[in-house]
Amino acid sequence: MSAHRVITSVMALLTAAAVGSGCSSGDTAQPDQRPTLRLTVTDLQGLEELQREFGAFEEEFEEQSGLNLDFFAVNDRTAAAAALAADRVDVVFTGPAEYVVIHEKTGAEPIVAIERDGYRSAIYTRSDSGITDVDQLRGSKIAMSDVGSTSGHLGPSQILADAGLDPTTEVEVLTVGDAVHESLKRGDVDAVGVGYHDYEEFMAVDDPANYRVLAEGPVLPPDLLMGRAGLDEATVATIRDTFTEHFDTLLPAMLEGKDNAKYANAKLVSVTDEDYDEVRSMYQAVGVNDFSDFLGD
Repeated sequence: MSAHRVITSVMALLTAAAVGSGCSSGDTAQPDQRPTLRLTVTDLQGLEELQREFGAFEEEFEEQSGLNLDFFAVNDRTAAAAALAADRVDVVFTGPAEYVVIHEKTGAEPIVAIERDGYRSAIYTRSDSGITDVDQLRGSKIAMSDVGSTSGHLGPSQILADAGLDPTTEVEVLTVGDAVHESLKRGDVDAVGVGYHDYEEFMAVDDPANYRVLAEGPVLPPDLLMGRAGLDEATVATIRDTFTEHFDTLLPAMLEGKDNAKYANAKLVSVTDEDYDEVRSMYQAVGVNDFSDFLGD
């Protein structure tokens, strides 16, 4: 055999080996050959916002999971629930209050959860109000943030209930969004119930000496990824394993989104539906026993 033919044969073998190696593993498959996971986030509107907040996470998750991540934009939590029920989306990333209703509507189940650092509620008043205890708020006006918010409405309402006050009859709750702190400063209300991180942000631009924290609630159930009813177990296992094994790189990727700063120092935790019974009790504290509708919608 001539030298030229030997070289040609060796090159052909090397080429065939390289092609065979590239097709033998799912890790090196082309992105369009991978299974696709359709994801939405309940508190983000529009595809542009999803890409801006979770673009870096998308890249990291795809690399570590071997799945293509396909963002599905929704206008609100109701649309997210409808998309799950219609099999237009596989996974929803949402908060605890939203989870309870979406689960009731669709049968979707928890996959993994992300516990925020310091995620709890608080009730505070002005230092000069003469109020030193939650039970002194009977008959008063209390500002809270958004109707149905876990930390800014349901959590503070549960604090009131735990203190022996019925938040639906023994106090007047005013849900005023971002104006909660200003309403207390103006004297429109006697106290404020918010997420503790919101309280810290208010105090960063005000004088904490002018205010008194009356109570802090326990750590609230975590935000979570929930999978649609019928999502295959292999996909669920892949999602769970990817988060478990690579949370140290997935979390920093999430934090590249400006609105995801709330997840700084977050922890990955395992949850079941029963872990959200605490949220169901919060709904009941505000007089809601039917968990199939979102508060405020």
